[in-house]
Amino acid sequence: MMNIPFSPPFIDEDVIDEVLHTLRSNWITTGPKVVALEQQIVKLTASDAAICVNSWTSGAILMLKWFGVKAGDEVIVPAYTYAATALSVLHCGATPVMVDVNADYSISANEVRKAITPKTKAIIAVDIAGWPCDYDALNAIINESEITGLFVAESFKQSLLNRILLISDAAHSIGAKFGAGAAAKKSDITIFSFHAVKNITTAEGGCICLNLPQQFDTAAEYKYLKMYTLNGQTKDAFSKSQGGGWKYDILFQGLKINMPDICAAIGLAQIKKYESQLLPSRKQIALKYCDGFKAMDWFIAPPLTDEQRESSYHLFPLRIKNITETQRDQIIELITAKGVAVNVHFIPMPMLTYFKNLGYHIVDYPMAYQQYACEISLPIYPQLTDEEVAYIIEAVISAVEKQRAENTEIAAYHKQEPAGISF
Repeated sequence: MMNIPFSPPFIDEDVIDEVLHTLRSNWITTGPKVVALEQQIVKLTASDAAICVNSWTSGAILMLKWFGVKAGDEVIVPAYTYAATALSVLHCGATPVMVDVNADYSISANEVRKAITPKTKAIIAVDIAGWPCDYDALNAIINESEITGLFVAESFKQSLLNRILLISDAAHSIGAKFGAGAAAKKSDITIFSFHAVKNITTAEGGCICLNLPQQFDTAAEYKYLKMYTLNGQTKDAFSKSQGGGWKYDILFQGLKINMPDICAAIGLAQIKKYESQLLPSRKQIALKYCDGFKAMDWFIAPPLTDEQRESSYHLFPLRIKNITETQRDQIIELITAKGVAVNVHFIPMPMLTYFKNLGYHIVDYPMAYQQYACEISLPIYPQLTDEEVAYIIEAVISAVEKQRAENTEIAAYHKQEPAGISF
């Protein structure tokens, strides 16, 4: 029996060498490695600027605060996402307005339109599994005269934009494509996660990409946001350490959410081979899964490409037709018994205790529940061998077929006529 982990980080000799270089430089907090990683992210995404932070969540809180989101405001989010999407809104004192998703997991543009009110300040669209949302539809909505007429600007940044801010929760989707370019270019703000399980990792970390309209001074916003990540301080530690550069000032109440060089070094080594090696490996595995399951009548293929979009292949979200949540859980037990670690993405937020206590109800989000109840995330990462992928496919098919056979037997038993005298 094989033992296959779900999502180990990609650590090769280049990563180790980059980290050792940082250690030997005697500079491990925010410095040249972070700047180099930001430059590589700009190159990868063609974004106007990139600001590295210590997590996706920190980046989202920062950008909502930057825009002036506060108590009494509303931010539209999908019900089907990880909790951090809504928690970032709550940390700013605002209200997450949850809406349902489409069959491809992405936020429903129709539901977004219905949820917009004069209190709406932002929309956070989530690229589940690396599949980009329909950003053309979302951009069309927020630029409609009827919708812009509802917008109430209450901060300088809001007055400058003069419409709802579109944020992409791209925690899963670095490298995803939309049209001829990066999906990251389709939102005002795109935020990546570099958590340990992500396509590119810095152990913990994230990055904010700016693609704001031309009325914004991107260079000035980059400088301001870099200060914001360091308590509103005019100089980072690296600059202060250079000669007589010890003097600094605090200009505003910032946050302490900067990324250190020791973390950036991991991502820097990975991103240099992302498009040439790491991303193609993920795509190849996803296609092998599709080929391995295509003959199964219960297989629902995940969205990977269409005429506009291509996934980053962060997850392989297998969905199985006509099963219940309980049956899905039974299948997972059978798969893991064969040594294959799998996962589920995600438990919809209205099913979690904290959000239930806030008054959210999963019955209001039927598509989110439907997608969750039949989903199993399979291992997908560059280190997987052909033999391991074949083993995973076999383990999944065996588990699903066994559960379906048992379910058929139970159904047949319950249909039998009761023994004894008939009346």
